[in-house]
Amino acid sequence: MYLYSMSKSFLDRIPDPQNLRKLKLVQLVNLAKTLRQAIVDALAKGEGHLGSSLGTVELSIALHYVFNTPKDLLIWDVGHQAYGHKMLTGRKESFGELRQLGGISGFPKREESPYDPFGTGHAGTSISAALGMAITAQLKGIQRQHIAVIGDASIANGMAFEALNHLGTTSANVLIILNDNSMGIDPSVGALKDYFDTVKTTDTSLPNFFQNLNIAYSKPIDGHNLDLLIQTLAKHKKQSGPRLLHVVTKKGKGLPLAENEQITYHAPGKFDPLTGKLNLNHGKLKIKYQEVFGKTLLTLLKQNPKIVAITPAMPTGSGMVELMNEFPDRCIDVGIAEQHAVTLAAGMASQGMLPFCVIYSTFLQRAYDQLIHDVALQNLPVIFCIDRAGIVGHDGPTHHGVFDIAYLRCIPNLSIASPRNAKELQNLLFTAQFGLDHPVAIRYPRGYSQQEELTFDFKKIKWGKGQCLKAGNGFALLSIGTLAQPIEKALTIIEQPEKFAHYDLGFVKPLDTELLHEVFNQNKHVVVYEEGTVKGGVGSAILEFAAAQGYTIPVDLEGIPDEFISHGNSKKLLENLGLDTKGICKKLNSLLNKNKE
Repeated sequence: MYLYSMSKSFLDRIPDPQNLRKLKLVQLVNLAKTLRQAIVDALAKGEGHLGSSLGTVELSIALHYVFNTPKDLLIWDVGHQAYGHKMLTGRKESFGELRQLGGISGFPKREESPYDPFGTGHAGTSISAALGMAITAQLKGIQRQHIAVIGDASIANGMAFEALNHLGTTSANVLIILNDNSMGIDPSVGALKDYFDTVKTTDTSLPNFFQNLNIAYSKPIDGHNLDLLIQTLAKHKKQSGPRLLHVVTKKGKGLPLAENEQITYHAPGKFDPLTGKLNLNHGKLKIKYQEVFGKTLLTLLKQNPKIVAITPAMPTGSGMVELMNEFPDRCIDVGIAEQHAVTLAAGMASQGMLPFCVIYSTFLQRAYDQLIHDVALQNLPVIFCIDRAGIVGHDGPTHHGVFDIAYLRCIPNLSIASPRNAKELQNLLFTAQFGLDHPVAIRYPRGYSQQEELTFDFKKIKWGKGQCLKAGNGFALLSIGTLAQPIEKALTIIEQPEKFAHYDLGFVKPLDTELLHEVFNQNKHVVVYEEGTVKGGVGSAILEFAAAQGYTIPVDLEGIPDEFISHGNSKKLLENLGLDTKGICKKLNSLLNKNKE
C-alpha cells in the first residue's frame, strides 16, 4: 500500500505531457505500472472499458513522450482504448465521475480537452479524420504530425479501407498506429485478421497489404516494450507522408484475469482491484432483453431452416454466442462492417433465406444507404433486430439509440415494431419468422426485462395492431415500446386515474388507424410517449394522422428533445427527460390541473 501511495504521488506529478517528456526511461517504466494500476482502481468501481485501455498504457505514454501533443494531433479509434491518454492529459482526477452524468466521457470528446482533436465513439473513423487534418495542414502550410491509433478490430471497418485507399494517393503526413490485439469486444474475424496473424508469426516475406497501397509499412513490434516503442516512434517522427506502424498489444495487459478472459473484461462492471475478481453478488436478477432475444432466436433457428443470423461484431452484446456455437454456418459475424452486414442480409433474402440482421440502433445509422437501396427499395424480407433502442446510459450520445424511429419511418416498404415487454418481443420474432413480403425492424432496449425466467409458449400476433391497456375518460396516453411500463405504474399512483386511457401502439409503421380513430373520437387530449427523438418520431406520425383525418384535439409529444443526450446513468437520464414514473405523474397531474372546470 505504501509503495502504491508513492507511485500514485508520482503520477500526480505528471499533470500533462510536457512534464512527462522530462522523465527518463526507467521513470517511464515505473509510470506505466502506476498508470495501469490507476486505470484498474478507477474502473473497479464499476464503470468503463477496462481491457482495451490496459492494453494501450505503454503506447499512450510513448506517443505523448515522443510527439508534441496537442500541437501534433492524436486520434484514438475506437475511443474506449484511450483512458491512459486521458489520465496523462489532465483528467486523472476526473475518473471518479467517468461516464457519469456531468463527468468525463468514456470516449475522446473535442469539447473536453485540447488533447482530443476529434471525437471517436464509433469505429473506423480515425484515418479519414487524420487525413482531413493533414490535408488541411498542407493547404495552410502548418508543420505538425497527425497520428491515428486504430485498434480493437476497427481497421476492418469499411470506412477505414476507403480512407487507406485515398491516403495512399497523397503525400499527407499521417502516421497510422495499428494497435493489433486480435480483439474487438469479441475475437476479431475475417481474412485481414488472418493476414495480421500470419505477419506476426512468420519471418517469411509476404506481399504487404499496406505497401501495395503506397503506405510505408513498419513490421510488428512489441507494444508493451517502452524503450522499443519510443525509439521506433522517434524515427517515425522524423519521417513524413503516409506510413503505418504495426504494434502488437495484449488486451487486459497487467491484470491476469483480464488477459485470460478478454471478452468478460472488456467492460466488466465492478471488480476487486487487487484480484480482478468480478463482483457478482447481485442476487436474483431479471433476464436481459439480449438473452431473451438470443434464446428465442436459437429456438426459432432449430425450427426454421430458412433463418440465418448476421451481426457486425456484436455476438456477445447481442446475446448470440450460443447461437453461433450451435449453428456456426447460419450465424455470421462479419466484423465491424455494418454496411456489409445489411447488404449481405439483402443478398441472402433475395435467394429465399430469412435473415435476422442483429445490430445496435446507433450502428444501424452507419448502414442507412444499404437499408434503403439494397433492402427496402427491393422489398426484401430482412428482419432487423435493433438492439439498444432508446437511452443506453453511460456510453452516451455516440451510442444512444434515439434516432432509429425517425430515420426508419420515412422509408417505404419497411414496417417498424417496438414491443412493450420481453414476451411481446418473443411473439414478434415468432410471428416474423413465418415469412413476410417486406422488411421489418423490431426495436428493443438494453438491459433487464421484467421476466425472471424464459418460456417459449409463443403466440402469433396481429401484424400492425395496437392494444388498449387501460380504459379511461378524457385523456389518452399512447406509448411505444417499454415506456408502457412506467406509464402503467404512474397510473396506479396519480389521483383520478380513471381519467386516463392507455394504449400500446405496438407498431410505428403501419399505424393501427382503427385504434387511432377510437382514441381521437373518445378523448379530448392525447399524449404520445416515446424513447426516441420527437422530431420525426412516432408522435410526428400521430400528428400526421390527426391532420389528415381532420382531428383538432391537442396532442402533446413526450420523448427525446432536439439535442444530444449526455452520458450517465440511464435512470437519471430518463428522470431528467421526464420519461420515468415520477416525470409521467407530473405531466398527468399537470393535465388534470389545466382541465379543471
